[in-house]
Amino acid sequence: MILNIFLLIIGFVILIKGADVFVDGASSIAGNFKVSKMLIGLTIVAFGTSAPELAVSIKSIISGNHDIVFGNVIGSNILNILLILGVSSMFHSLTVKNNTVKKELPITMLITTLFCVLLSDKLFNIGYENAFTRSDGIVLLLFFTIFIYYLISLARHKIDDDQDEEYLPIGKAIIFTLGGIIAIVLGSNFVVDSAAKIAEALGVSQKLISLTIIALGTSLPELVTSVTATRKGQFDIAIGNVVGSNIFNIGMVIGIPITIFGGTNQINFNPIDLLVFLGSSILLFLYSFNDHKISKKEGLSFLIIFIIYYSYVIYMG
Repeated sequence: MILNIFLLIIGFVILIKGADVFVDGASSIAGNFKVSKMLIGLTIVAFGTSAPELAVSIKSIISGNHDIVFGNVIGSNILNILLILGVSSMFHSLTVKNNTVKKELPITMLITTLFCVLLSDKLFNIGYENAFTRSDGIVLLLFFTIFIYYLISLARHKIDDDQDEEYLPIGKAIIFTLGGIIAIVLGSNFVVDSAAKIAEALGVSQKLISLTIIALGTSLPELVTSVTATRKGQFDIAIGNVVGSNIFNIGMVIGIPITIFGGTNQINFNPIDLLVFLGSSILLFLYSFNDHKISKKEGLSFLIIFIIYYSYVIYMG
């Protein structure tokens, strides 16, 4: 137990430093290539910080731990919005660009709704058990290709307006970005493995572990990266990280392993989990649509919902 606590602390240190270096590198790449920081947030940052979720998902489905696969994604996406954006907005109100409100956030709501529908067989077919088939996984991957096409078009046309900022040389920026990703993944592995062992030693359920310890552990890269980006004034990276990670989590973290290894009939998540999962995406859109920013007051409401939901999860667990 003492060793796991020590590894947990070491993981946090590596994670925080890695995120700091990663944000510097990613924003410099955007500046050097004169592309939008939102594009960098939606791609390099989002995919890089979602690597732990994908690794955990593949490992879990191979070992037959299906609750961990779905709990990891459901919990991570809830945490990304309610906790990460909630905490980030406490440091500074997050400005949301018009393009994000009109395109990226609706895409997030669509794929989140699609996932909830595919996961709710009981709702549409009374007497059926909730299942997630290989066909469902393929549907998610196909939807994800639409998002990739959108990113390609964004890369062709979107130019960053901020050209006065000083950036790292491109070679150093790439080294910083890759080194940051490695540190983030390594740190998150330390945190997830040690935290899971601590939780198992306390004797809690697989679903509770997946929604809490594992979801939090695999979301730590997004949390640290977004908070660091916010403190540096890189709001596009902070928001793009969360939006891109949520889309990546559903489209790839669920889509790839389910498509490759097959589906499952062992799904134990209730309507409350899915309601908060979908509701958090809708709330993010409504807040952003209202005045194109997430204020400290709105961020506080995210944190309050987060506390209420996870109090329920822990109590029921």
